Amino acid sequence: MRTVMLATATSILVAATTLGAQTPAADPAKILVGRLELESYKGTIKGLTQFGDRRQGTDRNRAAVDWIEAQLKSYGCTNTERITYQYAGRQLRNDSTNRVDSIARAAAGNAPAPVSGAGGRGGVGRGGAGGRGGARVTNPVKGFTARSGVNSNPMLQPDTAIRALDAQWDTPGERQEVFCTKIGTTHPEEMYILGGHMDGIGYGTAANDDGSGTALVMELARVLSAPDVQTERSIRFVLWNNEETGLNGARAYIDQRAALQGKEDPVGSGKYPEPKWLAMIQHDMMMWDHGMPGPDGKVNPEQRREADVNVEFSGTSKFAAESQKLAWYFRTMNDRYATDYPVAVGDRMSNTDSDPFKDLVAAISLRENERLSQTGTGWSPTWHQPIDVFETFSDKDFRLGLNAAQTTLAAVAQMAGATIKP
Repeated sequence: MRTVMLATATSILVAATTLGAQTPAADPAKILVGRLELESYKGTIKGLTQFGDRRQGTDRNRAAVDWIEAQLKSYGCTNTERITYQYAGRQLRNDSTNRVDSIARAAAGNAPAPVSGAGGRGGVGRGGAGGRGGARVTNPVKGFTARSGVNSNPMLQPDTAIRALDAQWDTPGERQEVFCTKIGTTHPEEMYILGGHMDGIGYGTAANDDGSGTALVMELARVLSAPDVQTERSIRFVLWNNEETGLNGARAYIDQRAALQGKEDPVGSGKYPEPKWLAMIQHDMMMWDHGMPGPDGKVNPEQRREADVNVEFSGTSKFAAESQKLAWYFRTMNDRYATDYPVAVGDRMSNTDSDPFKDLVAAISLRENERLSQTGTGWSPTWHQPIDVFETFSDKDFRLGLNAAQTTLAAVAQMAGATIKP
């Protein structure tokens, strides 16, 4: 099975490279990328923030799932489905010593880590929340760092309306996440998965983590669901839940659907409820690239001139070679089609919903920063903090997310064989 999948994925990349050489007038990817608009992307993020931080296991999370599904249907992606699963854990409990999200206590904020070592380097900031997607940061950390973690104190949110919106604590029980599918015309049995997680934490409105990635996937669903767009292969748009508790939504999807790949149901119908996975592309925190913290632990409020889109794969995964090839292909598509910011490729993908897929299929993630060496060491003061609200970000920040959307749309349009009907 693995050999067949690798050959298929490789041949698709070769075919896509040939398609990318078309003249601009005949290039569907160029036309589709041109349909992405900054104001539409911002509007989708703004729509998501009406539900606060969308913490899993709350009414606001369930309302956000309903809203996402309604939006997808309004785009023409009407074959929406839901993954239903159970989650028995809690992020917030009555005794503060047992809070999962109490990594950063009330006064921690974005205070600088203690200075240690030679050359004025700060101490290592904390990595991801308990047990998510791998071990703590173990790679060498260079330069200055700042403390990072999860705000668990609602009183650090100065906006009383947001504080009220985020007030309900999570409860164990049923969880749902929504997806829809662009059905391929000639190879409906093969599929690319595009994902972003819709849940958040930190007593903000999760505009960046991960409203920015969720909105990106929704915008791609809008563009590719237009009635004049056809693709040879299928594309699935998934908005994961429970990412912040340990990638539980992505894991539930794999548990329920991996064994169904490529099976026609009913037999002879030409319908494939779960087409064979060709690649999984995740989008997680897309907008903040303001550079390294200074010696005082503070980060520049303005986006840095060297801002880029980080495309990462796991260099230790079973599909490392295929994932690396996919990552470099995304950089090529960024060179050709994105308008403002370049791609930087790295091999340390971690702590996001592509992790559970990495040993099953080629998998990459798109981010604002390198996950371990940058986000994990304090480069983004918005991460899991009350300032992760729409108003924190400038158009330069939003445009970084739009450039990631341009990159993914161009790459997937080529790989899936997109055409525009006259």
